[in-house]
Amino acid sequence: MITPSLPFGIGFHATGAMLSANCYGPQKYVKRWSWETFWMTQAAWCWLLLPVAGACLTIPHLWLVLTHSPADRMLLAFLMGIAYGVGGTAFNISLRYIGFSLTYSIAVGLSSILGTLVPPLVRGQMAAILGRPGSQWVVAGIAAGALGIAICGAAGRLKERGLDASAGERGEFSLFKGLMLSLVAGVFSAVYGLALEVAAPVADVAERYGAGIWKGNVTYIFTNAGAFLTALLYGLYLARRNRSISQLVTLPEDAGPRRLAWNHLFAWMTGALWYGQFFFYNLGHVRLGPRYAFCSWAIHMIMLVLFSNLLAVAFKEWKGCEGRTRWLIGLGIAVLGGAIIMLTYGNHLGDIS
Repeated sequence: MITPSLPFGIGFHATGAMLSANCYGPQKYVKRWSWETFWMTQAAWCWLLLPVAGACLTIPHLWLVLTHSPADRMLLAFLMGIAYGVGGTAFNISLRYIGFSLTYSIAVGLSSILGTLVPPLVRGQMAAILGRPGSQWVVAGIAAGALGIAICGAAGRLKERGLDASAGERGEFSLFKGLMLSLVAGVFSAVYGLALEVAAPVADVAERYGAGIWKGNVTYIFTNAGAFLTALLYGLYLARRNRSISQLVTLPEDAGPRRLAWNHLFAWMTGALWYGQFFFYNLGHVRLGPRYAFCSWAIHMIMLVLFSNLLAVAFKEWKGCEGRTRWLIGLGIAVLGGAIIMLTYGNHLGDIS
């Protein structure tokens, strides 16, 4: 029996969100690799190798768990993971066009709303959830999170206008491409939350075999493997078109003897940070308990937007922006912080009732 703990639940979600918000930092230091080479390599770590390793290390009698789990749920979770992989790929490409803050605001914001509200609506549980103690605060927190995300997006729009006015400083910045990719990323990434719901019976089998708080790690074998398949197929398509597959094992001599090793290291770091999000999401989810576990996705995603915007400040993405733009992103960060407080308080009222 897993004992719910609100402080641990929120703390684990915060840890996972912080890791995910930082996961693309190492990508800035990758040199002489094509995008597809980097994407396939980090995807192999975060969506295949590390999830399998994590399950092997934390799930007792893993083979028995898999053989006694419903095959249809495992297959459906894998297929939904493929959709999530589409969203993850679109997300990474969007970063190139509109940066950290705006991509996270749109994609993660949309994923937060859809991934939180759709599962209870599909199960017909929304009315029961709204009748629980503290539910008003939880709903208000979700709404505040959406508002904070929108404010951060507005700040990103002001930033884009400022870049338009700065000749020669736009680089690859493209609002239209970035927005389209972010919308695709938001919708398809929300499927991941649904995939975890679908795979819940598999986690229940793992719990019966003694997995305890680690039970959710078994579900990543299917959901993340589906995402890896998407990344692999798209990466191989680009590698064939661009003739870049050899970059995995060799680089030109002028790249330096250690550049290949550094690239692989940075790809591993990206994958490890991204997988860390999944690892701690599971711990946060089970610690929130069954009463308000449905809002795990919202808590995690809102924290992710909060930390990603703080990271954007650290990366000086807002340097040189107008005063009102910096004021607006500050307001968005404050509202997101308030949303986390509301969600936490709502869960607290549910715990003491």
